[in-house]
Amino acid sequence: MAPVLKEDVGPTRRPMTPTPDPSHLGPRSKQLASGNLNYHSTSLRTMVSNTVNKTALHPGGVAPSFEHTELEEELHEKANLDYDRVAIVPNPSVAALYEDALVYETGSAITSSGALTAYSGKKTGRSPLDKRIVKEPSSENEIWWGPVNKPMTPDVWKINRERAIDYLNTRNRIYVIDGYAGWDKKYQIKVRVVCARAYHALFMRNMLIRPERSELEHFQPDYTIYNAGSFPANRFTEGMTSATSVAINFAEKEMVILGTEYAGEMKKGVFTVLFYEMPVKHNVLTLHSSANEGKNGDVTVFFGLSGTGKTTLSADPNRQLIGDDEHCWSDRGVFNIEGGCYAKCVGLSAEKEPDIYGAI
Repeated sequence: MAPVLKEDVGPTRRPMTPTPDPSHLGPRSKQLASGNLNYHSTSLRTMVSNTVNKTALHPGGVAPSFEHTELEEELHEKANLDYDRVAIVPNPSVAALYEDALVYETGSAITSSGALTAYSGKKTGRSPLDKRIVKEPSSENEIWWGPVNKPMTPDVWKINRERAIDYLNTRNRIYVIDGYAGWDKKYQIKVRVVCARAYHALFMRNMLIRPERSELEHFQPDYTIYNAGSFPANRFTEGMTSATSVAINFAEKEMVILGTEYAGEMKKGVFTVLFYEMPVKHNVLTLHSSANEGKNGDVTVFFGLSGTGKTTLSADPNRQLIGDDEHCWSDRGVFNIEGGCYAKCVGLSAEKEPDIYGAI
């Protein structure tokens, strides 16, 4: 059975980073360590190890780096992200993301329990009417086309993807979060999230299963999400019904988000990927469900739409939680897709749901 991950928000303040020995630094690191550069974010100096290149942002422009990291080169090659203009921050800590959200994102605050609250813009839920799947030869015969799975042409996909990349290239910094979907390593999928908001990065750091530090060094994603949700889609592009677009391309193994800052779109996007990958390629059933395990190894699965009580029912003090929202059922057992829980906070009370309330 899948292990259960308890998310630890951690301290809201992070310790100071020790000053490195100047004799051990390369030319770029010496420039960074000198303190002469005026950063927009102090996080850039401490959230990433000094062995990792950081693009320096300052009022006079961008100080070009002497060399780029493997991740920067990869994002530049695959998505044309401008690593000389934008600071690419790989897998930052929870504390660093808290700091950037509080400093740069209006509406962010820390609650009395230590959790970070964030403003998701006009959207307070998912936008199912704006979701599209690219209709292309490799996957079109495996998809149940209709009112839920609406097609998008490859040409429109290219327009939306380019629009998202253009927006990300206007940001001072973008965050990269790498993680896994699926606890069973036989079926595990590697996911990379590229986003402009610390809130989105923190959300997916929690919802994805965290790799070991050694696994992050040469992480090669199976799927990549480009979240430019703060920037709208072009409403006059063919097939667009609004300024919101959430699209998945199974051939390119990418997802693009425009026009919605609701973080749940990323989570459900990964779920959609599993709904395609697991049954089609592995004969594994993907379930919108919660699940828990009894002392004798008996597993109970709760089915239901969002907001129907799956999280509440699965949080039984006498049973071990497997997961609260997304699972796969194979001939090896039931395993959770996610690394964290996804509880709705509207109407949440300590009396009715003490475990969930205490976690938030």
